[in-house]
Amino acid sequence: MLLGHSANPGISKRAFRFASGPRFPPACTMEKWDSNEGTSAFHMPEWMIQFADQKQEFNKRPTKIGRRSLSRSISQSSTDSYSSAASYTDSSDDETSPRDKQQKNSKGSSDFCVKNIKQAEFGRREIEIAEQEMPALMALRKRAQGEKPLAGAKIVGCTHITAQTAVLMETLGALGAQCRWAACNIYSTLNEVAAALAESGFPVFAWKGESEDDFWWCIDRCVNVEGWQPNMILDDGGDLTHWIYKKYPNMFKKIKGIVEESVTGVHRLYQLSKAGKLCVPAMNVNDSVTKQKFDNLYCCRESILDGLKRTTDMMFGGKQVVVCGYGEVGKGCCAALKAMGSVVYVTEIDPICALQACMDGFRLVKLTEVIRQVDIVITCTGNKNVVTREHLDRMKNSCIVCNMGHSNTEIDVASLRTPELTWERVRSQVDHVIWPDGKRIVLLAEGRLLNLSCSTVPTFVLSITATTQALALIELYNAPEGRYKQDVYLLPKKMDEYVASLHLPTFDAHLTELTDEQAKYLGLNKNGPFKPNYYRY
Repeated sequence: MLLGHSANPGISKRAFRFASGPRFPPACTMEKWDSNEGTSAFHMPEWMIQFADQKQEFNKRPTKIGRRSLSRSISQSSTDSYSSAASYTDSSDDETSPRDKQQKNSKGSSDFCVKNIKQAEFGRREIEIAEQEMPALMALRKRAQGEKPLAGAKIVGCTHITAQTAVLMETLGALGAQCRWAACNIYSTLNEVAAALAESGFPVFAWKGESEDDFWWCIDRCVNVEGWQPNMILDDGGDLTHWIYKKYPNMFKKIKGIVEESVTGVHRLYQLSKAGKLCVPAMNVNDSVTKQKFDNLYCCRESILDGLKRTTDMMFGGKQVVVCGYGEVGKGCCAALKAMGSVVYVTEIDPICALQACMDGFRLVKLTEVIRQVDIVITCTGNKNVVTREHLDRMKNSCIVCNMGHSNTEIDVASLRTPELTWERVRSQVDHVIWPDGKRIVLLAEGRLLNLSCSTVPTFVLSITATTQALALIELYNAPEGRYKQDVYLLPKKMDEYVASLHLPTFDAHLTELTDEQAKYLGLNKNGPFKPNYYRY
């Protein structure tokens, strides 16, 4: 059952008001993951309705924002490191580890560790471009910063550090939060953006091409700070949460909640919950409709081609491709490659997803059936050892192998680090792995997340996810004691609908409104939610 049915449904003690009077954040109770009873206890506050109706405000492009604060998404998952530390966005030949440098920004602060603080101006320009494509987050910042709903929040984050994350971090800062940040992937950090954040005063510890030791060192520098105790976690992949459980479990006494956005991280949270080891409430953002159906699907539909093209300069027409997994990420990858004229095969363990693949016109196969003939192998399952050494041995010469899942566990890269195989660096995040007979495969990003490691991702789609993350943080931080237990919760459908509505004005889209008679006939509130909890979009 919904926790909100038994908990105090009133607004949090930390509730606040806009100048016009409506309350924020909403007293929204999240659905438990395994809930099959009833409907969400969430009710749309008046301020949300007013906010969503102000279409002209969202249609306006943000003007250039001056230099104020700057500011974005393994235990076993993302840490083996083999490649050089060269940055995809940094042409510098300086290979000195950032940990060995004396770093200081223009204000004299040294509480950060980035590749090159002198790149801050370039990073600021990238952030300003991202702001133009994140209208809802910018509007949220503008309307709520006077009320500071996150005043007193000390958020430690571990996500991909990109221009989009920077906009989210600046928004959280404008809403009153203090933030410390590390990267969740050793290749996805944009060095110039990290520099811009550091120059603005954000404690950021990340650079592109970190080693395994660097990765955990950066996370530790975010968490283990004298005189600073985090009370909120924003995680992508579960590594930050894992590190705190492992090294600083007493910190959870003051942490109010975790917001997690990846399949991998959510899986770990459910494992902790099942084992009775989850000691704070957690929000599963990954399975919210706005994340699952937009970020996972549309983001990957565009970025898969970008990542492959930038790294290999290949032509897609006529290529034979096998995509392992037909979830939302797999669906996006398959759609893009099919549209470019590729011959696409799909592997799947779930008969429902498998049937969807068949109905969408893809040939469902086992990997062993096509491994000798395909030109590209793409994994997006969230599992481990999907592509094994046996598969790699049987691949044709020059086969391209890459991963679109969060973790680097899907391709058995470790099995390729043997004396009989030769590794040859082609360019940043592109390696030839050469067999004794001369056969070679092209391995991208050493099996890590292709799009964020080797290219960029569409900002507008990430605006949807970032807005959802911000609202989840606000809700958890302001929730009265007892509203959430030590469990994993889903965002209510009404919140998903709200986030979607904030982005519609960008397209000059006009929603149809129910008449009183229609609403009564359907048994709905005119303002939503419009679908039952069990509805699958």
